[in-house]
Amino acid sequence: MFGPACSCAGQRTLITANRPDTEVPRAERVLDVVRRAHARGARLVGFCSGAFTIAEAGLLDGRRAACHWMCAEAFRSRFPAVRLEPDVLFVDDGGILTASGSASALDLGLRLVRRDHGAGIANHVSRRLVFAAHRDGGQRQFVERPVPEVPDESLGPLPAWAQERLDEPLTVAGLASRAAVSPATLHRRFRSRLGTTPPAWLTAERVAPACRLIERGEERLDVVAARGGLGTAAELRARLRRETGLSLSQYRRRFGTAPVEGVAARRLRPA
Repeated sequence: MFGPACSCAGQRTLITANRPDTEVPRAERVLDVVRRAHARGARLVGFCSGAFTIAEAGLLDGRRAACHWMCAEAFRSRFPAVRLEPDVLFVDDGGILTASGSASALDLGLRLVRRDHGAGIANHVSRRLVFAAHRDGGQRQFVERPVPEVPDESLGPLPAWAQERLDEPLTVAGLASRAAVSPATLHRRFRSRLGTTPPAWLTAERVAPACRLIERGEERLDVVAARGGLGTAAELRARLRRETGLSLSQYRRRFGTAPVEGVAARRLRPA
């Protein structure tokens, strides 16, 4: 029913897990636990049909939420006051977050790890899971996706090649040319192998080195932006907020505590 109520970055988190009996209302004592946790300021996370539990507690009314596409009709009929988004991977609506299925629960979990512990830890966890480090929550669920008769070929060395050149003006057309395929084929292979699009993958990969520099105390925003090919400080701020859910100053306060190698730690200018 519940995951452990952990404390991350000073915030308590209560997870309502997937449940097979969504048509059976939860006991009032269970819903009361959820309500009291929310009232105390805990972050609520619902995985797959766990969103039903949060909705039954009355905490999703007027909020955006996600659930598995197979449950969408039942969810919408029972909770019409909830702004259901049935075709996205997950929804982050402030203090309440919901994921649509098992794989998207990993996506949402990695987002929380990135938010609470920084990009370096999130990337380490994703490698251990052999899972894409980033998929945008707004990406559509793969609803009744046909299985191709012939599997897509591997992306080969292309991701590693691109990771070494993030400060260069990489484009989808350029990546496709490097892989000797059409842009459409490249999109299909990224979707199949990494669960994301080439532009979204490039953005996440470019934000990662910027996050590492911020975490190590670098204050020169032009250097931080240039290292990942983000161009300007304004673009850095926008992309950082999109990828982590935090402003530049918030990210610096939470993670920017260690010194840059060989240089005394300096504070970033306020965002």
